[in-house]
Amino acid sequence: MQPSLDTIFAALSDPTRRRILSMLLEDDMAVTDVADPFEMSLAAISKHLTILTRAGLISQEKRGRVKWCKLEPHALRDASVWMQGFGQFEPVNLDAFERFLETELQPDGDGLSPGGELPGQ
Repeated sequence: MQPSLDTIFAALSDPTRRRILSMLLEDDMAVTDVADPFEMSLAAISKHLTILTRAGLISQEKRGRVKWCKLEPHALRDASVWMQGFGQFEPVNLDAFERFLETELQPDGDGLSPGGELPGQ
């Protein structure tokens, strides 16, 4: 069963889990190595890893006595496709908008063009 977008975004909502994913971009890591940079217990890190695993963002496997974590980048595909739907709008260039306002709002303060007409008429 494929995790829902809600499960994926819930997993991504926590900064610790996002940091773990960033760490796993480098390479597979043992659970103890994942836990090392954090000031929390191994049990707390294990809970974060469980949430990431349930969301399908990572996989865990036991190699000998060591449990390893691996990033599953394809798991973000559905979330990425969903977010790209919002990319249809161009970002607002605030500097260009400010320049536009400066040219349109001349010192006379009425916002009218020199002939007394509204801009664009």
